[in-house]
Amino acid sequence: MAQMQMGTAQDIKNKVDKRIPSPVVINYKIDYQLNRKRGHEVPIIGGMDANGNSKYEEKEKFFGRDDYSEKEARALIHKGKLTIQAKNCMDCHTLLGNGAYYAPDLTKAWLDPTWETLAPAYGGKEYAMAKFLQNPPAMAMHERKMPNLGITKDEAKAVVAYLKFMSAIDTNGFPRNFGKIKGAVDARK
Repeated sequence: MAQMQMGTAQDIKNKVDKRIPSPVVINYKIDYQLNRKRGHEVPIIGGMDANGNSKYEEKEKFFGRDDYSEKEARALIHKGKLTIQAKNCMDCHTLLGNGAYYAPDLTKAWLDPTWETLAPAYGGKEYAMAKFLQNPPAMAMHERKMPNLGITKDEAKAVVAYLKFMSAIDTNGFPRNFGKIKGAVDARK
């Protein structure tokens, strides 16, 4: 059985879909659309073509840049993963189904429409997410409030990069009921 491998920047340049994309995916717009052939939603990276596949063309500024090299993006995402581990985020949250079930699943956190509504006030959803991570009690969105974990500005940026990367992974429709598209198999009603 072959092991899944992370894609490369060359894969994105050549418009090759990989279940786990290259870290440079943080330079692109990521959306989540219904794939009728597969019967669930899938990540769409850089816009969608007429067949419902990723175009890998539409870039999106991420903390003011859309030109992170593979090395820079990989280091930022790695720092985000280490921060999530060091701050014990999985004591409350889940990622890819692993962790606790007290707080929201973070697998598709980048795609959560809540961040789009906050984006204008903070200059973009990445800034809103980072601000929240630095002082969650000040921006509480649920009854179950996230504690202040002492996440620094640099750590928050890295965590947001990690969450954006995670949202680009094709998880075969997981987590269920995440979708916001009317008519999708797992869409919210």
